[in-house]
Amino acid sequence: MMNNSAWPFRQGWGPPGRSKQLTREEIILQGVDLNQPGLEIGPSFRPLASKRKGHQVKILDHAPAEELRDKYRAQGIDVSLIEEVDFVWEGGRLTEVLKGHSFHWILASHVIEHSVCLISFLQDCEAMLRPGGILSLAIPDKRYCFDHERTCTSLARIIDIREQGPRVHTVGSVGEFYLKACTKNGMIAWDPDASGPIQARYRPAEALESMQKARAGIYLDIHSWVFTPVTFRELIEDLRTLGYVGMQEARFTDTLGHEFFVQLEKK
Repeated sequence: MMNNSAWPFRQGWGPPGRSKQLTREEIILQGVDLNQPGLEIGPSFRPLASKRKGHQVKILDHAPAEELRDKYRAQGIDVSLIEEVDFVWEGGRLTEVLKGHSFHWILASHVIEHSVCLISFLQDCEAMLRPGGILSLAIPDKRYCFDHERTCTSLARIIDIREQGPRVHTVGSVGEFYLKACTKNGMIAWDPDASGPIQARYRPAEALESMQKARAGIYLDIHSWVFTPVTFRELIEDLRTLGYVGMQEARFTDTLGHEFFVQLEKK
């Protein structure tokens, strides 16, 4: 999960002829009524809407808070902002973990690309949102991160995964991730002006070993889905047309640094 620090960015959405310096946090929280109950998925060590600020927020992460603190403390990261985790998600449907809960907003920064089934993730978020609710997403742009050498996700693959219903990432997804992941000048994410050589991040032997784990049904934390702003927005519209998703785009902010921002609204 990425660091949610408040970087100053130029907003890419708004009335023509107007621009305003917004922090990353402000972009993600546009249109989000923090006075209403919400859910933050995978905030890791830097939440966007914290309980300590008085927000009515539930936290869902892949491990309890103490385990997260131990994990990130070992990496030399400040763990003081880690929130108490209300729900631990170990795969499967979100609606199974948060059964009976509903929210006015859901925040997911660098989460959707990790989901095993993209359609199920969107459907579960939509099911948990109240009418008029917002799903606010921060998404890596594959052109400026370690997904650089991969092909953008196709509509066919998204639908096929939904139909097959795997509970962990497929062998093919894992193999592609480890074989194609790269760095640029030693960085795993960069802005459009960055220069330097593109190099493989993992050895072929690591890809083969990881594929064996996937065959054994072991969950590996990878980017299963790869987007640019254009391909993501087209995929959402195609999924709406085919009846898989009911939410529609409410706001969009084009790539800033290595990520772009989309808010989907439940009508």
